[in-house]
Amino acid sequence: MKKRSHQALDQEDPLCCCEYVDRHGRRSHVAACCCDCEDLDDAFDSWMKKEPQKADSLTQVVATINDRLRVPWISGARRFDLSLIPPLILLPVFLHIASWHFLLGIIVLTTLPLLVILYYYLTHRKKGRTLFFLSLAVFSLFYMFYLFIAEVVPRGDVNHIQLGAVTTGVALTVISLINTKRGPGYVRPHPTETHSTVTYHNPQSDIDAAYLNGARHQVVIANRVSSPDQTGESGTASVEPREGQKRNWCSVCKVVRPSRAGHCRICGVCILRLDHHCVWINSCVGQANHISFLLTLVLFVLTSLYGISLVLRSVCPQQSVMMALFYCPDVYNQHSTALCFTCAWYSSIVTGGLLHLLVLQLINVSYNTTQREVRLALREKTGRTLLWGLIVDTGVYCRGFRSNWVEFLTMSNALEPPNPKPTDLV
Repeated sequence: MKKRSHQALDQEDPLCCCEYVDRHGRRSHVAACCCDCEDLDDAFDSWMKKEPQKADSLTQVVATINDRLRVPWISGARRFDLSLIPPLILLPVFLHIASWHFLLGIIVLTTLPLLVILYYYLTHRKKGRTLFFLSLAVFSLFYMFYLFIAEVVPRGDVNHIQLGAVTTGVALTVISLINTKRGPGYVRPHPTETHSTVTYHNPQSDIDAAYLNGARHQVVIANRVSSPDQTGESGTASVEPREGQKRNWCSVCKVVRPSRAGHCRICGVCILRLDHHCVWINSCVGQANHISFLLTLVLFVLTSLYGISLVLRSVCPQQSVMMALFYCPDVYNQHSTALCFTCAWYSSIVTGGLLHLLVLQLINVSYNTTQREVRLALREKTGRTLLWGLIVDTGVYCRGFRSNWVEFLTMSNALEPPNPKPTDLV
C-alpha cells in the first residue's frame, strides 16, 4: 500500500457499514462490487481474442472476487471467504445421497474423506489459509446435533437426561473451541526493540489476523542507525541478531524466538511453544491454547461417541452398539432411519480421526514434546521411537510423566496478560 494512500485515508471520515478499503488501498463500497474490474476485463478480453492467459490471471481474478465479497459491518464492510460455503452445501447433499442405498453409502463415505484429504494436500502445499476445514468441522457438529434433535429425539428412545448430556457436550465443545481460537501465544518484539510502525488499513493476507487482535498496525523492528553503512536503501537500519542468538533468529518476523518457539509459514508469525498448525481450527496450537485445544478434542470425542451410541440404539435396538454399526437389518427401509444410520457412520469416521489425534497429543504431552519437535527429531534421526513410531521421545525436555503434565498444565501462567479485546471465531 502506498504511503500517499495511507495519508489520504487517515484524513477522510471513518468507514460506514457498507464501505471498505480494498486490497489496492482505495476506498470502495459494496454496491460497486461489479465496477472497475480490470483483472476480469483483461482475462475476458484474452479469452475472446483466443490469446493465452497470463500466468497470474486466474489468481488475480479470484483475489479480486474475494476482496469484493463483503458483508456490511459496524466499522466497515468485512470480507466474506468463499471457502465457507462448500461444506454448507456439499455435506447435507452427500449424506442424503448416501442414505438412499447402502452401496451409495459405501461410495460416498469412502469418497468424502479422500476429497477432504486431497483438498488439504492442495492447500497445504501452497501454504495458504482457508476456512474450509473450520467450516466443515463446525457445520458437521451443528448439523449432526440438528439431525439428532429432528430425527432421533422424536422417536421417543432418548430421555431428557440423555438429551441434556448431548446438548451440554456440544455447548462445552463450542465454548472450548472459541477459547482455543483466542490465539496460540505469539512471539512479540520487546518494546525497547521497536523502532517504528507501519499502518495497514486491511489485515495482510499472509499474517494471522489474531496476531494483530483487531489492531490496524504491524510493528517493524529496526536497530538504531549508527552509521550510513548500516542503513538500507529505505533509510531504516537492518536488524541483525547477536552471535549467540542466530540459531533462534527469525528472519521473517525479525525477532529472537524463545526456546521451543517456531515460525508458522501459514500464519506468517512466530508461535510460542509451537506444536502444529491445525487446519480444523484455522490456527496454530501453541503455548496459550494447547490446553484448550486438548480439552476441545476430549469433549468432542466423548460427546460424539455418546451421541453415536444413542443413535444406533434408536435405529437398531435389536443389536448391540458395535454390532449395529456393521449390521443393522432393514435400516434402509425408511429414509429417516437410513439418514440417521449414515450420519452415525460419518460421525464415527470423523471421531476416529480425532481420536487418533487425541492419542498422539496425550503421548506427546506425557513425553513433554511437541508435534513440531517430533517431526524435526524424525527428520534428523535424533529421537527414540517406540511402538512402531507411535511414540517419539526426543529426550530433550522429558522430566518424567508427572513433571511433564504439571509443566503442560501450568505453562500458560508464564504468558503475558492477553489483550482483552476478543477475536473473531474464524
